[in-house]
Amino acid sequence: MTDSYKFISQNLENIRKDLISLVQSESPSSEKSLVDLTGNLIKDIIHNRLGDNYICTEHKNRETGNHLQFEKKEDTKPRILFLCHFDTVWKKGEIPLRFEEDVFYGPGVFDMKAGLLSSIWAINSLENTLDKLPISPVFLFTSDEETGSLTSRELIEEVAKTCDAVFVMEPAEGKTNALKTARKGVGMYELHVQGISAHAGNHHEDGVNAILEIAYLVQQLQELTDYTKGTTVSVGTISGGTTSNVVPENASIEVDFRIASLDEADRIMQTIEQLTPKNPLAKLTIAGELNRPPLERTEANQQLFKLAKNAGKKLNIEITETSVGGVSDGNFTSALGIPTIDGLGIPGDGPHARHEHIRFDLFAERCALVAELCIIFGEKFVNHDDLVEKEEKFITK
Repeated sequence: MTDSYKFISQNLENIRKDLISLVQSESPSSEKSLVDLTGNLIKDIIHNRLGDNYICTEHKNRETGNHLQFEKKEDTKPRILFLCHFDTVWKKGEIPLRFEEDVFYGPGVFDMKAGLLSSIWAINSLENTLDKLPISPVFLFTSDEETGSLTSRELIEEVAKTCDAVFVMEPAEGKTNALKTARKGVGMYELHVQGISAHAGNHHEDGVNAILEIAYLVQQLQELTDYTKGTTVSVGTISGGTTSNVVPENASIEVDFRIASLDEADRIMQTIEQLTPKNPLAKLTIAGELNRPPLERTEANQQLFKLAKNAGKKLNIEITETSVGGVSDGNFTSALGIPTIDGLGIPGDGPHARHEHIRFDLFAERCALVAELCIIFGEKFVNHDDLVEKEEKFITK
């Protein structure tokens, strides 16, 4: 096994302590005070494990948790962005923390506090086993991913543009432990129909039924799903009307769509935005957008995956890839053309579920995988011609 693997294996008790303290520090997205307390804990972990050679920039927010950025004082090439979030979907005290042999259950342990911690320990292992780091690590730990990254997206894109690759420390795929080399993009729309109210008995013919109009639209929207293209459109909520004896004047629906390519996103968005009510007396209002672009299997991303497979060979583990429907902040960085690889976190299962857990017995090898990928990436970067386009960085001549 590699030196990084040996170092991490020898420090599993310290890693366990760090992880317990990080998961115990609950950080629901909507609780700024709790999220910021977790941020302070992360600062302590960085200081304890990596020393004073990392500068912390705290990006403060008024209503959501602050975002944390750490960089080495001496910045060298290549720069790798370790992209993580430390907010969770769980309310404080909602699910317990417990160990069962090598399985660790707890709020946010899988999504994605274990992955965040493993990025720190991967660099810690390199700091302690190499004379010089092969890369310049940039840690960006955000606090609002679970609520759409509304305050962090601009920061993520800004920092990512200064980096040569992005390692997303979201967990590996639950059933196969595969890395995530493709993710669907997601968009959301709200459609509102205003009809005309009338007495359902005396003046039914004078009304324009908004619920009926919404029902026509629901059928059109659901028919946009095309599994062969990886496109799903789902009307998730519907509301309308007041009482049964009134022709309903208002009705609304919320729509979620997932797509595998930007071309398909354009098609779906154009179709939705061109919808019209069946009754010309009804008024339709449409509002929405593409919240996250898809993370596509670009050539740059695939070259990065090949390097991860080579890193796996050094650890005698087979690295596979998969595509998933869920999104991450890696969707943003990949859409910018920056080589991005996702799913480098710790294997387990149960994201957003009460049985959320990680396999702690796999922590050492998956953390070492990240360390070895840093080494291979650094060697590849140094020995390759400097190319203007990041997407071309790893294209073999």
